[in-house]
Amino acid sequence: MKQLVFFFVFFLIVCISTTYAEKTGDPIPIGIGVAQTSNVALFGQEQIIGAKIAEKLFNATGVNGTKIRLVYQDTGGDEAGTINAFQNLINQEKVVAIVGPTLSQQAFSADPIANRLKVPVIAPSNTAKGILHIGEYIGRVSAPVSRVAPNAIKQALKQDSKIKRVAVLYAQNDAYSVSETGTFQEAVKSHNLMLVSLQKFMTTDTDFTTQATAVLSANVDMVIISGLAADGGNLVKQLRQLGFKGTIVGGNGFNTANVFPVCGKSCDGILVAQAYSPEANNPTNKAFVAEYHNLYKKDPPQFSAQAYTAVQVIAEALRKVESVKKKKITQLELQVVREELNKAIRTGSYITPLGEISLDRTGEINQKMFYVSRIKMDAAGKVGNFVIMK
Repeated sequence: MKQLVFFFVFFLIVCISTTYAEKTGDPIPIGIGVAQTSNVALFGQEQIIGAKIAEKLFNATGVNGTKIRLVYQDTGGDEAGTINAFQNLINQEKVVAIVGPTLSQQAFSADPIANRLKVPVIAPSNTAKGILHIGEYIGRVSAPVSRVAPNAIKQALKQDSKIKRVAVLYAQNDAYSVSETGTFQEAVKSHNLMLVSLQKFMTTDTDFTTQATAVLSANVDMVIISGLAADGGNLVKQLRQLGFKGTIVGGNGFNTANVFPVCGKSCDGILVAQAYSPEANNPTNKAFVAEYHNLYKKDPPQFSAQAYTAVQVIAEALRKVESVKKKKITQLELQVVREELNKAIRTGSYITPLGEISLDRTGEINQKMFYVSRIKMDAAGKVGNFVIMK
């Protein structure tokens, strides 16, 4: 008799841990593992905003009536924090998928855990080369640097055809920056420009006197920077303070309004390639922009748009799973949901704030439209905007 009771209790525990409680109407949990603290939080805060807007707008209809619920874990700015966040989301929160992490550097450490456990990951901002080689459960809605970064150099030459001598600076301890600077250097050579100064720095640096002095001594016409918002913004500020008056191109780390307080007036004129424009003319983006305006009275940045898109792709793919399995998500075992969801993510297209996109079999985003913006600061150097260049 005791054995029968034991097996009955064990059976109940297994059922509770592997399926969703349909009778209670529990929403479907989706993990958001991005940086809420550290210097990387300048990006993560914008990603959380985009994800929350997606949750609100999507839950007007839900997954055929079932709501989604975003579960947040702070990855911080390092690999250890990201690994811990991913493990909590997978093992404790039982999420169906994860949006994150913020940095490519973090992804190379944490994504293998999710891939091994067959949990879909959609990266909202991991643009480095090699991200998708981690495994079949890793995808991204952030176009690789090779597709985006060179556009800024083309725009710079369109703006000033006299540019010949170039300096490239990058954060050597960040995977995204190392990947992006390689793309930038190749683009410099392809345009027959002279790379006369190559400088390294750390994302934790605050004093860039050595690098700035070397750039000025090289008498360059254009500076290209691959770094994060805090270090990149301070580098720009010190370059301008020491007298550099030429063109500055910023990498993907400059795609945040949080860089404006860092470099202030010195931000003015920086060219940044982007994968998003608030002017994109489709119903999803219009709804996203309207909600963002309602909350913050300004245009949404790229990191918010990409996070929104990541949540949207997962939510719409969940609908596909229900259609294929002929059952509600809440009636399926968790691992079945995760595996079927990963397949569904890679089928069909999605009308998103980024435009019409799809993910191929490797999880790579197919995206048609890219842009270049020029940062425009007000006279006081406190309020800035990304102005799309034509």
